[in-house]
Amino acid sequence: MKLKSTTNAEVALLYRTVICAPPRPGRFAPPFRASPRRAYDSRSARRPATFSARIRHHADYRVRVVVISPETHLSYALGYLQLGLASEAREELSALPPDFLATPPALAVRLEVAMSEETWDEVIQIAPALVGHDATQERPWIAWAYALRERERIAEAQETLLAGARLIKNPSPLVPYNLACYACLLGDIPEATRLLAAVVARDKSWREIAREDPDLAPLFASKK
Repeated sequence: MKLKSTTNAEVALLYRTVICAPPRPGRFAPPFRASPRRAYDSRSARRPATFSARIRHHADYRVRVVVISPETHLSYALGYLQLGLASEAREELSALPPDFLATPPALAVRLEVAMSEETWDEVIQIAPALVGHDATQERPWIAWAYALRERERIAEAQETLLAGARLIKNPSPLVPYNLACYACLLGDIPEATRLLAAVVARDKSWREIAREDPDLAPLFASKK
């Protein structure tokens, strides 16, 4: 059997190998034609050639290599995340070349996997790298500060998101809302009240979200 030769670059990107379907008669391997004696003479010890016997003599039968691009692996990983399958998503990421893992698209997916698995130290490591590529994107700032908050580093979370708020292009209500939470946790109720009021002015649905948020419980308790 002749196998397809691969270059070093192809080997580096080789993630799945699929065996070709058997060649159709007349295309690669001509159908076996038995002589009358071989087909019908029971005294003959030789059996008609099988498919596997034919392909040993046929140079065109080979292994087909399916190369999956890094972008496709990222797409698969995001699909798994949408299904709540974080471990499968991480498995897709493990198939990426090491140099591609540091690119912004890969970092963004790695961040979402780490957030899904609540591996906060990993989030704290990845988010600054994404910010270094583009500080105007909101998501890495939000994730970075949130991970710090989950590690009980509230002051650092507030400082981080305040820095991000000055750089983020068109920040969503989530930025001042999270800042309100951090201010409340640090005991700055007036600042938390001001920030939350700004959020509710933009979208009144945030008021009910805030009432259920334990981080803002001291704020509502102070109003009773």
